[in-house]
Amino acid sequence: MWLLIARFILRNKAFILIFLGILTAFMGYESTKVQMSYEYANMLPKDDTVYLQYEQFKAKFGVEANVFLIAFQDSNFFEAQKINDFKAITQQIKGDSGIAGILSLPDLYYMAKDTTKKQFQLLSLFPDTIVSQEILDSLKTVALNQLFYKDILYNDTANVFAVAITFDKKVVDSKKRIDLVNQIKHDFDLFGKKYHITPHYSGLPYIRTAVSEKIKHDMQFFIILALLITLLILYLFFRSFRILFIAIIVVGISVIWVLGTMALFDYKITILTAMLPPLLIVIGIPNIIYLLNHYFDEIRHHGNKIKSLHRTIYKTGNAIFLTNLTTASGFGTFIITNSQVLQEFGLVALINIIGLFFLSISIIPIFYSFFALPKKKHIKHLESKSSSWFLAYLTYLITTKRTIIYITVGIIGLLAFWGISKIQVVGYMVDDIPHDDEIYVDLKFFEQYFKGALPLEIMVDTKKKKGLFRLKNIKRIDKLQTALEELPALSRPISYVELVKYAKQSYYNGNPRKYAIPSKMEKNFILSYASKAHDSGNRIKTFIDSNKQCARISIQMADIGTHKMGNLIGQVQSKLDTIFPPEKYTTMVTGMSVVFEKGMRYLIKNLITSVLLAIAIIALFMSLLFGSFRMVVISLIPNMIPLLLTAGMMGFWGIPLKPSTILVFSIAFGIAVDDTIHFLSRYRLELKQSEWDIGVAVHNALDHVGISMLHTSIILFFGFIIFTLSGFDGIVYLGLLVSITLFIAMLANLIILPSLLLSFEHYITTKAFAEPMLSIFNEDEDVDFDDL
Repeated sequence: MWLLIARFILRNKAFILIFLGILTAFMGYESTKVQMSYEYANMLPKDDTVYLQYEQFKAKFGVEANVFLIAFQDSNFFEAQKINDFKAITQQIKGDSGIAGILSLPDLYYMAKDTTKKQFQLLSLFPDTIVSQEILDSLKTVALNQLFYKDILYNDTANVFAVAITFDKKVVDSKKRIDLVNQIKHDFDLFGKKYHITPHYSGLPYIRTAVSEKIKHDMQFFIILALLITLLILYLFFRSFRILFIAIIVVGISVIWVLGTMALFDYKITILTAMLPPLLIVIGIPNIIYLLNHYFDEIRHHGNKIKSLHRTIYKTGNAIFLTNLTTASGFGTFIITNSQVLQEFGLVALINIIGLFFLSISIIPIFYSFFALPKKKHIKHLESKSSSWFLAYLTYLITTKRTIIYITVGIIGLLAFWGISKIQVVGYMVDDIPHDDEIYVDLKFFEQYFKGALPLEIMVDTKKKKGLFRLKNIKRIDKLQTALEELPALSRPISYVELVKYAKQSYYNGNPRKYAIPSKMEKNFILSYASKAHDSGNRIKTFIDSNKQCARISIQMADIGTHKMGNLIGQVQSKLDTIFPPEKYTTMVTGMSVVFEKGMRYLIKNLITSVLLAIAIIALFMSLLFGSFRMVVISLIPNMIPLLLTAGMMGFWGIPLKPSTILVFSIAFGIAVDDTIHFLSRYRLELKQSEWDIGVAVHNALDHVGISMLHTSIILFFGFIIFTLSGFDGIVYLGLLVSITLFIAMLANLIILPSLLLSFEHYITTKAFAEPMLSIFNEDEDVDFDDL
């Protein structure tokens, strides 16, 4: 087959280049349509119980996780000019389209009793302009006595004040959210600069906006950096600007194809898909190295350009195709995860890695058919003294020191298993944000003074219409809220019961000592006042459903990690079951925090499955390639060892097992096995030509593909290590761990694999290669090279 492919490529050069040009132009046009993702990435399948409960909650109470939080610490906040400037900002924000509401002390509405109409009136506490400090001081006392807002809008013991800006649900998942967040942040930054205070920002709209901006920056930065690093190393190896030109064309087209594929599938750029353009640059370079090194080796032997190109395609095409297929499989296994983000990442990667193979196998031979023969300096790297010495030393080791090699590997393996026993499985809502980043620092500020900024929701169904206003149910919910305040990771709960308490306080002319559940005698006339209040329905409907049967209890929580979060949710549910007997009430713990916790666990489970599937698929490829179970085992051992060592290092270094680090194993395994395929393919060819002398075959295989293995491993190491410069810890870990894994895999394939072949030569030779599927080149093949 590869003989026909080689002929087709070299005989139809113009047609192939025109076709690739048209296809690339089309994909380039499509790539202009690709957009950033501004939505929350759901990690749960739509039939999952937690997901269904969350959707049920939103159907009753509307969208949550749409509040942008701003806070600052200022012991002199209540100064007339400062409050006036503050109100000018918030009034401007209120006028912006896309803003559903804003809460802060200077914008406070309080309930005042109207004895004539026997109802509460909602009045603005602060006028638009404060004319004197004396007036402000009196208003400050009234504001701080509104206990409904205590520990929500202010922490009076620490002089910390907060602003809660609610985004319209249509804006929170759109690009407009970014402009709004940036404008609001700009205004408050200027305010802070003027009065020498530091605003802190949090809430999911802000976190998602900041993360999407970082993703956009990272993608642009790493495309440029990956291209520069790989081109620099290529030049150091080959000393040829011609090769750099071809490399730019191949990887440049692959980047266009990646973005075009995302647009065609209507996928948006996420933290994962943003990695694909630079990843394709890094992954594409090994194809170029293997093709060019083989081409130069052919030129060195006989000097016939067309014959060299034909043999390069014929002799390396199958191996390069299989290496790209295994790499694509490592990514493609993410398709089974039922996570939309990972499915998109896996599918786009799989398609474009295969596309990268067809680009490499066609463009490089076609371009070199037009170029003059390479000069001696371009082939010089194949005779590098340092590389030759290194490969000769490896040959010495595997020939004479195999026992020491196996003992060393055994000791390292035991250490790896010890490290694996230390690995923890945990994830955080802002897991990928470095701890010195503004997002993380500000989140911890909210956790310190308001116990968190991440939403947790509780729903209580009394199973009876108007059941919420029965005094016993009001008391039950108050008892629950008191119990929840004992949990240090949770903020003060807010529900309609707090509004009932606030109504009692307002009925008694704002006396803070009356902020409590009304007695049986007080309940009816206080609630009758509240029911007539202007806008009372709008305020209370966010906490109760239309039938007054289901109550919402809103809490902010700290980002404590999935392990602790699971225990916390269990504690909350236990308190619910104790206070609200399940036979009489239906309760649920939900909200974005719960969805995230369940989603992370679900994702980790699926990613572990995808790693095992990647190993199984690649093992199947190896069995089809070599037709021997023994050879499959021998070929997998050098590639499993790096995965075990990487997992061990994660345990020793305290790197937790989470989605971003589990990705390492599928990606690294899919790439690492490439060296195995190249080595064993050449080994089998040498085995036949040496009349089944395994020692000679191993030596010759190392001599022919060892340099390419070294070169590609160096490229891959530096290509992935650049991701340690990312603004996301998960990407940093991914880059670091994949780099280390691939470097260890190179050593394993250069040392352990040949050692195993020599040690078990009597068990594998005849069975493994009796009917090889990989075509071995026939040096006497009759090809009319002039016709090509």
